[in-house]
Amino acid sequence: MQHLTPQGQQIVDDIARRHGFSQDAVMHMLVAVLNGNGGMAQFSHPEFGGSGQWMQGGMLMLGDMFNSALKGRVDALCCELANLLANQPGLLQSGSFQSQSQGGGSFQNQTSGGFRGQSDLFVPDPADHWWPQALGAPNATGSQNNVKYAYFADARRLAVNTGGDVWVYDTLDHQIGGFSQQQGMGGSISFGSQYGTIDLGRLPVVSRNGQPVEAPPVYAQDRPEPHQPAPSQRGSEGDIFAAIERLGDLRAKGILTDDEFNAKKAELLARL
Repeated sequence: MQHLTPQGQQIVDDIARRHGFSQDAVMHMLVAVLNGNGGMAQFSHPEFGGSGQWMQGGMLMLGDMFNSALKGRVDALCCELANLLANQPGLLQSGSFQSQSQGGGSFQNQTSGGFRGQSDLFVPDPADHWWPQALGAPNATGSQNNVKYAYFADARRLAVNTGGDVWVYDTLDHQIGGFSQQQGMGGSISFGSQYGTIDLGRLPVVSRNGQPVEAPPVYAQDRPEPHQPAPSQRGSEGDIFAAIERLGDLRAKGILTDDEFNAKKAELLARL
């Protein structure tokens, strides 16, 4: 939920007065244009004829499709709001941007090339910057259903927020280009790299909620191939059972599939 600063509230009040819409309607459209990264908006408000879509360059669809006067007013409002956001430092994100909603409440958005910073319009929301501050600014951010992620290419780190838990992974030599999640709120997560589509569970876990994870990685991309002799990996019972418990947490959060969990569990038990 975006909250306006006193200066932002004054700007919205002025725009509402000049365009003849309520403050609530202007705020609704401002957030819609912001979510569309300044170039598009999906909205639903009775003052705009119900549900509709706007895209910079002239495309506008309203529920009240034959109301030409309303179309002109809504288009003028969206254009002014887009210009307002473009002149606010840190609000609009550079690079590629995509946003889509699917049936069953599934929602996905992904942005590369930066993230939203502070502006004079909105009160900063700590939830927008949920990753460890030491990682700096991400190269790409996104979300799908109940999962958020932020990719830090220079640091070779990937932060994933699942249900409020923040996991940080070592991305090794992967050059991550996108993310996907299987259908359903608990669907497993995968990402695309120069090696193809990879399950998130193949990356070593660095930390969870700011606490280092010292157990062997769940899956290491550079582990020996099956035909190569693997180095001795025998460990204490306590370490192995702790690693299995962490694997259970990953499976419960949908990061590992049942097959991946069972395979790794068998591998760890074989070290006893």
